[in-house]
Amino acid sequence: MSSVDGVGTKLKIASALAKHNTIGIDLVNHCVNDILTCGAEPLFFLDYIAMGKLVPEQVEAVACGLAQACREVGCALIGGETAEMPGLYAGEDYELVGFIIGVVEKEKIIMGKTIVVGDTIIGLPSSGLHTNGYSLVRKLFGETPSVLNTHYPELGRTLGEELLEPHRCYHHQLKPLLPLIKGMAHITGGGLVGNVPRILPQGMAAQFRSRAWTIPSIFQLIQQRGNVAQSEMYRVFNMGIGMVLICSPTDVDQLTKALPEAKVIGEVVKQVGKVRVVIK
Repeated sequence: MSSVDGVGTKLKIASALAKHNTIGIDLVNHCVNDILTCGAEPLFFLDYIAMGKLVPEQVEAVACGLAQACREVGCALIGGETAEMPGLYAGEDYELVGFIIGVVEKEKIIMGKTIVVGDTIIGLPSSGLHTNGYSLVRKLFGETPSVLNTHYPELGRTLGEELLEPHRCYHHQLKPLLPLIKGMAHITGGGLVGNVPRILPQGMAAQFRSRAWTIPSIFQLIQQRGNVAQSEMYRVFNMGIGMVLICSPTDVDQLTKALPEAKVIGEVVKQVGKVRVVIK
């Protein structure tokens, strides 16, 4: 199994605060979660860093985050590419992309083929925005250090600290439980609406109960700040759910006991019309 992804404009927040040591963690965890949805174990990782001007301390901080996250999941960081392109990137702007290769036995690949109407949907909490929705956040709040260093009581910390919270990795939690899981969706760009349908067989839809989990304060703050429609919030952000699991109702107790933070947040239903995700 292989996957490639980036960190998006979360990089702009890291640059504004001159804090680059967690961006590499974001990237690795995002990629590990992506191949985990198929049941794959990460083997090795490569990175691509491009910038207008090479700042050794900045690249070192990014690389340390990459190495730390790879080490935590037993994945080898085998190399990458560093490109200095002053004609393409301005100032100290940089781009970061990761490539991951993992492995899973063919008969153990999780593809959602056994999902049926009546199956249970379980959600695992995110650690915040993860790596999606930052363009909208930057438009609403701005990205100056003074804005990012503003303390918000509802967050219990500054906006910048909240926005740079690393993307959560679900590998260690879910690895021993994979035989119980029929399908998994990593909730990234597109939110629940865009990611969950990928694992559902034709003719089925996912019905969520939004009151089944607590939506973190950061999302409420964003919605209020920009007067963003509820439907748009669920399309852009993970809204507090970083990974969705689908299992048989008979396996719910075993999964929720092994995953104390997990919440039963919905069920698989028969599709009506073209809508594949219903959020009540």
